[in-house]
Amino acid sequence: MFTIQKVIYLAGGCFWGVEAFISRLKGVNQTEVGYANGMDLAPTYEKVCSGKTGHAETVKVTYNPEIISLEEILENFYNIIDPFTKNRQGADIGTQYRTGIYWQEHFQKEIVINFLKTKQKETNKRIAIEKSQILCFYPAEEYHQKYLEKNPQGYCHVDLNLIEDKEFDHLTKKEYEITQLAMTEPPYSGKYDNFFEEGVYVDVVNGEVLFSSEDKFDSGCGWPAFSKPISDEVITKNRDFSYGTTRIEVRSAKSNSHLGHLFHDGPGGSPRYCINSSALKFIPKNKLFNDKK
Repeated sequence: MFTIQKVIYLAGGCFWGVEAFISRLKGVNQTEVGYANGMDLAPTYEKVCSGKTGHAETVKVTYNPEIISLEEILENFYNIIDPFTKNRQGADIGTQYRTGIYWQEHFQKEIVINFLKTKQKETNKRIAIEKSQILCFYPAEEYHQKYLEKNPQGYCHVDLNLIEDKEFDHLTKKEYEITQLAMTEPPYSGKYDNFFEEGVYVDVVNGEVLFSSEDKFDSGCGWPAFSKPISDEVITKNRDFSYGTTRIEVRSAKSNSHLGHLFHDGPGGSPRYCINSSALKFIPKNKLFNDKK
């Protein structure tokens, strides 16, 4: 069973910072930066920067509406931009840096319009956020994707400290990047790759039991592999279109943490849940028995 995902497009100046901020919201499953609502059919960063293509630097946001509402996303977006400035955010000036909210489905139109109407009633300044249906979106070059994760000291006009991640304070940097930013460990680097002790594997974020050692097998892929989760209710599956491919992303149901991906290349074509070690915490069998005493 796949979870229902929705998509909204947000333009807020340089897409590096907007992407970095929005991707950290709980319930946002995927983000991709690109060029939206312009005229050129083959935009490049250089073309868009000329201001002649009509595109806006935009973030495609894929979210789980059961965890985060569109209104919550819009509120966070509104708080990180200057909503009153036209064609400028931070030090960046030009039509490509305009602010905008572009909906994909008709029901989102009413939400966006009502949100901006409410905000307009709260101020005497004219809100300059563009609002329309998404007409086109072209993914930006690969070096722009997750730019601030690759270049932590890179330029950013957004205050990333506005997000409080107190519920993730117990995670290491790597655990946070894997579970909350959907990054992937290098193959053969995880502590549970070549590990076969008896016990269970729990969600590193909230401790929910996800997998059992009884279903773990050596796939030779470089990541822990399981034939199934402890139950179908503890995970969700999402279609993942990142990196120009179509895959099935696996997330924990309660914490919405990214775990890995599902493939069907196990023994005899059986399922292979390919999971990042940093998304898991192992509890040995004898510790489980001791906890029950």
